[in-house]
Amino acid sequence: MLAAFVALALGVGALGGAYTASAIPDWYQGLRKPPLTPPDGVFAPVWTALYLVMAVSAWMVWRRAGFWGAAPALGLWLGQLVLNLGWSALFFGMRAPGYALAEIVLLWAVIGATMFAFARHDRLASVLLLPYLAWVAFAAYLNTGIWLLNH
Repeated sequence: MLAAFVALALGVGALGGAYTASAIPDWYQGLRKPPLTPPDGVFAPVWTALYLVMAVSAWMVWRRAGFWGAAPALGLWLGQLVLNLGWSALFFGMRAPGYALAEIVLLWAVIGATMFAFARHDRLASVLLLPYLAWVAFAAYLNTGIWLLNH
């Protein structure tokens, strides 16, 4: 099951990466960016690590409660994966930072709800999502800056 969670999380990451890769050379490079924007090479390793931790976290909850016992929590986990992919599609695919900003706020809230739901089953699984929540907050800052500086 751990392999299935990892495959699902990394698969979503790869789909998001496809949107990203097509926009980086032409569109993203030409944008004005806010202070503290990391070099482009930072994003892929950070996201890969976060997707792996997301997978382990979901697996820990599944291991404790199973699919039926943790259905709402795992449903939220799936929802945040969908929203994560949606952000990539909006920001990089559609090149719509304004819409992506609205979506990332929802993503951040669903990650928080996932953490709350995970804590009912496994406190460590919930805590493992803290870096992801923090990174998405930072991504929201970057998204906001890009939107404000480029529209």
